[in-house]
Amino acid sequence: MAEGATELCLAPGEELILASGSPRRRQLLAAAGIRFFCQSADVDEASLPGETAAELVQRLAASKARQIAAGCPGRLVLGADTVVALDGVIYGKPADLAAARAMLLALSGRSHQVLTGVCLVRQPAGRREVSRIWVCTTSVAFRTLASDDIEAYFRLVDPLDKAGAYGIQEHGDMIVARVDGLLSNVIGLPVEELFPGCQSGAARPGPAAWTGR
Repeated sequence: MAEGATELCLAPGEELILASGSPRRRQLLAAAGIRFFCQSADVDEASLPGETAAELVQRLAASKARQIAAGCPGRLVLGADTVVALDGVIYGKPADLAAARAMLLALSGRSHQVLTGVCLVRQPAGRREVSRIWVCTTSVAFRTLASDDIEAYFRLVDPLDKAGAYGIQEHGDMIVARVDGLLSNVIGLPVEELFPGCQSGAARPGPAAWTGR
């Protein structure tokens, strides 16, 4: 294992700090058997001029993780950020239902990318930080959606707290045709990629691959 990499593993009995209040990320970590607690970061999630989706999610994941790590010396902190991207357009959380409808209409009948930036960081007292920052990308193909399909979906799912205005784990079969890549990434955190090579803290396999209806 590379020098410093062991510091990005969980020691036996250690709890990970999740720098997020996302219930979906909490559920994924719990299902993977990873011990953790939450301490939400307060970060401006607006994109910078000319910033790509991959650059954005990695920058925000690192900002969240480092903000919490600064006050928790020696602890392993996880930050993450997820967006949907299509044709160079970045879709975050919609501001209102009108924006949510517009997002799903733009994604209808097409394949888009779900990108999650991930940062693991440990700031040992009196030493330089040890960190790993990366992006996981999954391709998602949408069914062709009519306005009535979108309204039916919104009657069952609140789209306003979800990147791209949808959650694949909530009635996803109504709108999604196919997923190529990690399903956990689409939900909000590629748990399978967190601790490669670590003997302890290694995640169990994430959700099963998407099969649709």
